[in-house]
Amino acid sequence: MGSDINRAYESVAVEIKDRVAQVTLIGPGKGNAMGPAFWSEMPEVFAELDTNREVRAVVITGSGKDFSYGLDVPAMGGKFVPLLTDGALARPRTDFHAEVLRMQKAINAVADCRTPTIAAVHGWCIGGALDLISAVDIRYASADAKFSMREVKLAIVADMGSLARLPLILSDGHLRELALTGKDIDATRAEKIGLVNDVYDNADKTLAAAHATAAEIAANPPLAVYGVKDVLYQQRTSAISESLRYVAAWNAAFLPSKDLTEGISATFAKRAPQFIGE
Repeated sequence: MGSDINRAYESVAVEIKDRVAQVTLIGPGKGNAMGPAFWSEMPEVFAELDTNREVRAVVITGSGKDFSYGLDVPAMGGKFVPLLTDGALARPRTDFHAEVLRMQKAINAVADCRTPTIAAVHGWCIGGALDLISAVDIRYASADAKFSMREVKLAIVADMGSLARLPLILSDGHLRELALTGKDIDATRAEKIGLVNDVYDNADKTLAAAHATAAEIAANPPLAVYGVKDVLYQQRTSAISESLRYVAAWNAAFLPSKDLTEGISATFAKRAPQFIGE
């Protein structure tokens, strides 16, 4: 496709051609799930893209059949263990709070990027992947795309940005329905409620549309483009930052529960969870 970025990453592949960068989620978890490498690498990836004057737009997509399954629970589940042992005293809660804030930086790096970002979504877009696309400027989907804010089904309050950013994208009723039920929605519904701009027949056409829009943006004067993003960003940054800090503190304080243990156990066992509200 063109030149690669200066180094290879474990969680994404980055290619640059004609002033457009393509960031492709590659795992290594199943379905491009977001494991430790993703949360560590994304701030560096987008910091480098943001300072590269040859890059005027960024397209984010997923490899294989899906955009991303979201959080790699098998790889990241250990982050919850200290909360479920030792009575969840102050130290594990404090450490978990710091870990949430650290992970939020991966999605914040996308949202804070001065260069316009476009998501081309196909297949599944679950949990953390929905957090990711909520941080971009423009979203396109293929007809087979499916979206889910599934954290509630794990007894988790979504804390990587969807609850902070989607209120600026969706109406309140639609957002509450997705967040409180954890239901899956298809591309048609996603377009209807404004989650995505347009829907295309397949993944290839979706990616092509994203690159076409990226090329249009790249042809515009970059300083004016940066200015548009900066003005829009300033209108909402305080509310988003406050929401992210609040949910990190909320989860550190209230996340430990029998329901969390059950949610994680049920996920590993591939069975329906039985929540008891404790």
